[in-house]
Amino acid sequence: MNQNSLKDLQLGLADISRLLFPFLIIWLLGAIGLGWLVKSLLFLFGLILITPVIAFVGFRWWLKRNVIQSACPVCSFESMNLKGAEFRCPNCNEPLKIEDKRFVRLVPSGTIEVSAVEIETNAAEIPMRRIEEQ
Repeated sequence: MNQNSLKDLQLGLADISRLLFPFLIIWLLGAIGLGWLVKSLLFLFGLILITPVIAFVGFRWWLKRNVIQSACPVCSFESMNLKGAEFRCPNCNEPLKIEDKRFVRLVPSGTIEVSAVEIETNAAEIPMRRIEEQ
């Protein structure tokens, strides 16, 4: 058996008085009629403990309402930004804004959006039609 373990368990008078001192002060303040002081200190201590929790929950609620996640209409890169902000796509550097909970290109007024469509043609069909036409 380790002989030092008994020494670790022993508490001296100084250690006990250090642990009991806060309780003695609270009892003394309550005994002389200053219980309101003890209650107000306990209220402040509780407020200090609860305030960060309430702030964290409130911040998450605000983020859920004001952060929009969507894909860039140009490169389809998924990103997020604050509602009502104008920003650039981190992937293609296209200026974007948020409308109806999605990203749209930020273009000057009067600009017409055109999307190109690729049409597949079979190279073997073109010469055959020409031969048939002759």
